[in-house]
Amino acid sequence: MNPSEVESHRSARDASEAGGDQELQAAEEAQAQDAVADPPGDSADDPADGAATARDEAPDAEGVEDGEDVGDEAAADESDRLRRERDRYRDRHLRLAADFDNYRKRTEDRLGQRWDLAQAELVGRLLDPLDDLLRVTALEPESASVEAIVEGVEMVERKFLQVLEEAGVEIVDPLGEPFDPNTMEAMMRVPPESDDLEDTVERVFQRGYALRGHLVRPARVSVYKG
Repeated sequence: MNPSEVESHRSARDASEAGGDQELQAAEEAQAQDAVADPPGDSADDPADGAATARDEAPDAEGVEDGEDVGDEAAADESDRLRRERDRYRDRHLRLAADFDNYRKRTEDRLGQRWDLAQAELVGRLLDPLDDLLRVTALEPESASVEAIVEGVEMVERKFLQVLEEAGVEIVDPLGEPFDPNTMEAMMRVPPESDDLEDTVERVFQRGYALRGHLVRPARVSVYKG
């Protein structure tokens, strides 16, 4: 090969290598432009981005279950609190009812004891007049005079009346007073001799008695009534 052919062949090889470098550079520039226009993270067709979005939008099943468990525990705690409060009020009611029943029984016992003591005291006061009455009835008719018997009976009467007065007993003896149906009982009617006697007591057949304002027995009387 002569020198001119060698030189021609070398020039052709250099031109071919230069053309290949230019094509390679152009391809790299085109790839760079595509990367700028469509970044990997912004591609709508990226499967990884779609999966991440689906995970973000989908409800957290584990979180929902945890919320339900917390709600159930709160409801159970509230139920237990209400049950304990109910039991506390019920126990308090039962204790109050028992205390009141005990108080009622104690009060009834005290009232019963006071009533028994009052009766015993009254009976004790009546024993002295009763002894006097027994002494009067023990008199021998042959040896006792009428005056002695009458005097003995009057003494017993005075003692009885004294005991009744000390006990708070009031005697209802309405002779000549206007008739009062609240304390008197009309046994008969008597024509009045004048209009001034109308509805007044003509006679007392049996005296009445009241104890501290409470009528024990009404007075039995006859009343002037035209």
